[in-house]
Amino acid sequence: MKNPLVFVIVVTVLSHAGFVGSRITVSLDAIAGDASTFTVGLLMALYGLVPMFIAVHAGRMLDRIGIYRPLLVTSATLAGGILLPALWPGLASLHVASIVIGTSFMLQHIALNHLVGFLGDPARRTVHFSWLALGYAVSGFLGPLLAGYAIDLVGHRWAFALEALPPAGALGLLLWRRPPQPKPSAPRTGEAGRSVLDLLRVPSLRSAFLFSGLIATGWDLYAFVIPLYGSRLGLAASTIGIVMSSFALATFAVRLAMPALSRHFNEWQVICAALVTSGVAYLLFPLVERVPFLIALSFLLGLGIGSSQPMIMALLYAASPPGRQGEAVGVRTTLQNASHVVIPLLFGAVGAALGIGTIFCAMSGLLLGGSWLARRHLSSAPR
Repeated sequence: MKNPLVFVIVVTVLSHAGFVGSRITVSLDAIAGDASTFTVGLLMALYGLVPMFIAVHAGRMLDRIGIYRPLLVTSATLAGGILLPALWPGLASLHVASIVIGTSFMLQHIALNHLVGFLGDPARRTVHFSWLALGYAVSGFLGPLLAGYAIDLVGHRWAFALEALPPAGALGLLLWRRPPQPKPSAPRTGEAGRSVLDLLRVPSLRSAFLFSGLIATGWDLYAFVIPLYGSRLGLAASTIGIVMSSFALATFAVRLAMPALSRHFNEWQVICAALVTSGVAYLLFPLVERVPFLIALSFLLGLGIGSSQPMIMALLYAASPPGRQGEAVGVRTTLQNASHVVIPLLFGAVGAALGIGTIFCAMSGLLLGGSWLARRHLSSAPR
């Protein structure tokens, strides 16, 4: 814990575990209340609704005022948002909680990514983001397990109460120790009118944003569709949690290997392989119903999607103009949260009309098409 990077990763694991667990519990609580596929999609969309509009401004704010105070506030509101359905059960509470949880975690996500990019030698930035991604993989594994077993053992209401504990622990750590952070960057003369379009004019940033959004789409759809698919198959909440934890276990395994992989493959080679692997996994999902095969496909999908995030973050941070790294992360987060909003609503409507199998096939087509677009970067990327 004396190492600032380790401290940041521990805070990340605690907060993200509560966030991931809440998404599963919100979905399964709504399904238990006979909510429609579209309603479940709406709840998942609300996680990203406010962040979609304020993420860029949040990134600029972090560049301007620093990271520590926002981390304290977002840790507290994240824990409170998860606790809300335990204190006030019902569908209305799930809608409010989805907004509060999603907005709080978005702000914290930007701050923590900005902080990791700042820490240490820039030459080791890819390795640092790989370690952060490992932290997300650990919490992605623990969150579904906590949610699934808590629901089966003590019910949805107490599951929310248990899931609020990890973010509360993150708040306690931040109150105990203040991590190092980049100095606030006041706007320089002539920068008052700077625009997001300035960032989008940078070709390398544009590519990082595009493929980050595509990977986020694949990740968001998984979090939305697997609880639905598992419920349709009659699986218990704990079994669904195990299936989804295999996805996180795969992201942990592949990210553990990322420092070695980054010495032999460049970022775009990894991104292309990730898109192909993820597309194939989605194509196979509607063909299987037995739990061992669902676990295996979830693991395959986790290998694909999990390998791309550290590479994209390293590309993004390296291409960002000085003093605008937080804003660049904010743009990426805006795209991610647009995915949080659009994908559950769009595929929820598609699933209600055409069936869940159509959702899997459509996502497979997007990812495989993206791999074809990403190939144009291979010839120009350094090894």
